[in-house]
Amino acid sequence: MKKIGARCKAQDASKSCYPALRLSLASCTLILLFAANAWAGAQTYAPLSASVRAVLQHSVSDQAAPKPAFATQYEADTWLNEMSRRLEKRLPDKRYRMDFLNTVHYEAARAGLDPQLVLGLIEVESGFKKYAVSSAGARGYMQVMPFWVREIGTTDQNLFHLRINLRYGCTILRHYLDIEKGDLYRALGRYNGSLGRPEYPNLVRAAWHNHWALPQRTVSNNPAPAS
Repeated sequence: MKKIGARCKAQDASKSCYPALRLSLASCTLILLFAANAWAGAQTYAPLSASVRAVLQHSVSDQAAPKPAFATQYEADTWLNEMSRRLEKRLPDKRYRMDFLNTVHYEAARAGLDPQLVLGLIEVESGFKKYAVSSAGARGYMQVMPFWVREIGTTDQNLFHLRINLRYGCTILRHYLDIEKGDLYRALGRYNGSLGRPEYPNLVRAAWHNHWALPQRTVSNNPAPAS
C-alpha cells in the first residue's frame, strides 16, 4: 500500500494510480469474503502414540459443559454481551447465540486457548455455519476431520453437535500447539493442513485481532457496579 501511495505522489498524473489501489483493496475484500470456503480445515492424519491418544480421549470425553469460567458475573456479562453484539448478524437467534458463546468460552478455556482466537478460527474455517462441510470432508463450526472420532472418540459422537464440535476443535488445536511448543503460527498451519504456508495463519490472526479481540483488560478496567 505504501509503495502505491508513494508512486502516486511522485507522479503528476496520479489519477492513473488509483485503479491499482482500488484493485488492491478489492482483492483484500474478496479474500476475506471467501476465506471460510477457501480455507476450510483438512487436518492430516498422523498415528498417535498410546499415551497421546489416552490424553486426547480423556479431553474429548462427552461431559455436559458447565458455566464459563469467569472471575465475576460482571466479567461474564461484559464478555458475552460484547461478543453477542459482534456475532448477531451471523447468528440472529439470541438464545442460540448465547449458548454458542458460552460453549466457545468454556471449551477454549478448558483447552488453555483464548476464546477470541477460537472465534477467529471459526470465522475463517466455517463462517459460523454449523453444518459446513469442506471438500476434504471436515465438519462443523471448527471443521473437524472425521478420522479424529475414530482415533480418540466414540462412534455416537456427532461432529455437527455444537459442544462436541467445539470440544474436538479446541482439543486438536491444543494438541498441535503442544507439538509445536506453543508456536501458534505452525499450530494453525497443522490445524488447517497447510503447515509452512502463511495464508491461513495470517487470516486467522487477522480475524482474531480485527473482529474479536478486546482491548487489553477491558473488563477489569470497569469495576462492577456496587450492589
